[in-house]
Amino acid sequence: MNISGTAAPIAMAQPQARRSRQARIVWGSRVVTVGGGAPVRVQSMTNTDTVDAIGTAIQIKELAQAGSEFVRITVNTPEAAAAVPYIREQLDRMGETVPLVGDFHYNGHRLLTEFPDCAQALSKYRINPGNVGKGDKKDKQFGQMIEAAVRWDKAVRIGVNWGSLDQELLAELMDANSRRAQPWDARQVMYEALITSAIESAKRAEEMGLSGDQIILSCKVSGVQDLISVYRELARRCDYALHLGLTEAGMGTKGIVASTTALSILLQEGIGDTIRVSLTPQPGEARTQEVVVASEILQSLGLRAFVPSVTACPGCGRTTSTTFQELAKQIDDYLRAQMPVWRLRYPGVEKLKVAVMGCIVNGPGESKHADIGISLPGTGEAPAAPVFIDGEKAMTLRGEGIAREFQDIVEGYIARRFGNGAGAQ
Repeated sequence: MNISGTAAPIAMAQPQARRSRQARIVWGSRVVTVGGGAPVRVQSMTNTDTVDAIGTAIQIKELAQAGSEFVRITVNTPEAAAAVPYIREQLDRMGETVPLVGDFHYNGHRLLTEFPDCAQALSKYRINPGNVGKGDKKDKQFGQMIEAAVRWDKAVRIGVNWGSLDQELLAELMDANSRRAQPWDARQVMYEALITSAIESAKRAEEMGLSGDQIILSCKVSGVQDLISVYRELARRCDYALHLGLTEAGMGTKGIVASTTALSILLQEGIGDTIRVSLTPQPGEARTQEVVVASEILQSLGLRAFVPSVTACPGCGRTTSTTFQELAKQIDDYLRAQMPVWRLRYPGVEKLKVAVMGCIVNGPGESKHADIGISLPGTGEAPAAPVFIDGEKAMTLRGEGIAREFQDIVEGYIARRFGNGAGAQ
């Protein structure tokens, strides 16, 4: 291979930048900024009955500890609205300051008016323009929700969803389209309805006194290509902060792959200021899985760092032993479990890179590239596991206790490197 002296170096891929307005989501002294150059934020939503204040508070705390920077809860009945202040109170008692977002449909105007303690306890309201009322009631009921946000100084997400799109607006655009010399197809009209609903609703909110930097927009659909098309055009037409997510993404690998595909393309183009991965949980699966996936998307793109990354080989005929798989999982689980404490104790630890490799082919090289790594013996290799720290071979582990010894080495390395704020630079 020949590299010419005049050849330009290959440019490293970098996400593009989109300058949006910055929204602020506040609870007490906790301020989460969204857009305007702030990091892309991770959010999630509970699936508990909001009336169960204790159960909902517990799940909110679990989501927050997993990395969710604000959490949405359903507020759909008077009983749910009455429970919101108690949920907030319970979280405050637990020392959890994560801001809460109220998810309103159909009767949000009434709940925010009749339950002022609920309106105050929430940090942000989610309003769906397709579900605020029909006919003459629509503008009035939307206005009541915006008036509550202005009164209590709250941020608002105007969240349009193609499953509950404003049918009056859609019919109007369909009629206009039929008069075109060259009509658009139905899907393009639907795209236009989503975007128009979001932007016109935001403009109405501003006319009513809500500041533009208190508004976040979303236009959520369930198809990957649809989402990409809609958000590219939405980002082109406005500078509001954007919430990004594939709605009803699905279960398991389907939901993870679809969400990752759509969000990664848009985030690489600089589109999206806060994200949610809407996964249908597997039976018995923790709700926190959606937070883990969202965090991994941002970390894989180099946009954020949430937890130390663990590089591990996939395994092959050279690695018939499961030792490296077990150790990789053990280390990964351990690092994630420690992060709620380590975020405070060891600033910068989330950027740590660990390698757990299974044979001599790539093991030593990958371990040298990591901050700390181990190359376990593959099938037929000598029963020795060299450990590399900061690119240098530090020791060789042997025997039955390799896993425990390596975890102790990782713990010691973290304490030395990141203790006393040393890793915050």
